[in-house]
Amino acid sequence: MSAGLNPPVTAARRRLSDRQKDLIQTFAALGSLVALVAAFSLTSGAFLSLGNGMSIGLQVTSIALLGIGATVVIIAGGIDLSVGSVLALAGVVAALCVKELGLPVPLAMLAGIGVGGVCGLVNGLVVTRLKLPPFIATLGMMLIARGLALQLTGARAVSGLGEAFGELGNGALLRLVRVGEDGFPEVLFPGIPYPVLLMAVIALAVAFGLRRSVLGRHVYAVGSNAEAARLSGVAVGRVVTLTYVLSGLLAGLTGCVLMSRLVTAQPNEGVMYELDAIASAVIGGTSLAGGVGTISGTVIGAFVIGILRNGLNMNGVSAFTQQIIIGLVILLTVWIDQLRNRR
Repeated sequence: MSAGLNPPVTAARRRLSDRQKDLIQTFAALGSLVALVAAFSLTSGAFLSLGNGMSIGLQVTSIALLGIGATVVIIAGGIDLSVGSVLALAGVVAALCVKELGLPVPLAMLAGIGVGGVCGLVNGLVVTRLKLPPFIATLGMMLIARGLALQLTGARAVSGLGEAFGELGNGALLRLVRVGEDGFPEVLFPGIPYPVLLMAVIALAVAFGLRRSVLGRHVYAVGSNAEAARLSGVAVGRVVTLTYVLSGLLAGLTGCVLMSRLVTAQPNEGVMYELDAIASAVIGGTSLAGGVGTISGTVIGAFVIGILRNGLNMNGVSAFTQQIIIGLVILLTVWIDQLRNRR
């Protein structure tokens, strides 16, 4: 009797243990974030200002959106190195649709996001059908997408896109402005930037999907043990492909948001962004071995990177030194992840 009950009890304990590990990793990342905020608040009086907070939020948006896609791919046991180049290609396509084809801005941005999704689909098919390692498959897409972005624009920026193109990246919800006695507008409240709202909605939606949907459970199962998932009836190839499609779509969306903020499409935008995306996921507790990770942890990881850069900038630390510090943080985080996997 007791022997028959042992397997379910063991499985329940294992699930509980995994959830506890996720919580520990998330709170560890949150503790690091709080420590950074406290440290930079002491070294710079302007760090906790409302304007600087909005600036950090906008900077973090791109890292977080790309990091969410990277998290889902890594949980499923893959890696995506192409998101920075796909970001640039999607933004360029959206800009050219407005300037050359005269499409309305929403349709042009949907086209850009669609291009990102197509790049993600190609990545997924190359990994699942051609059986190429994810590192090589996405490295090839990184070069192809960047080359296409440069080819379409002649390696020049696409400008003259109009004010409507900049609304997504520069607009804000609940912005309060009053005209002063001198006739000039006075900003009472800068509002919540649209990119920050977009990041929050997408993070909540993907987190809910990972934890509550069948597809989300399959993503974790494939990352934990692809062969066991296949024997259990999971369509492993389809699940892996969908994770790359999601990563491509989010890269396309990030490209549209970034180009909208600049009101100019830069084919060289997004260089090395894939490393920030992967770093935010790893700092937030996502295991490079697959099967472990949370969206909340990734968002916290993105804020760790954003606040670290912002605080170092405000304290006059050079960009070269910042790269060294962030690189050391990534190495430390991955080392901790490796120790956890060995245990």
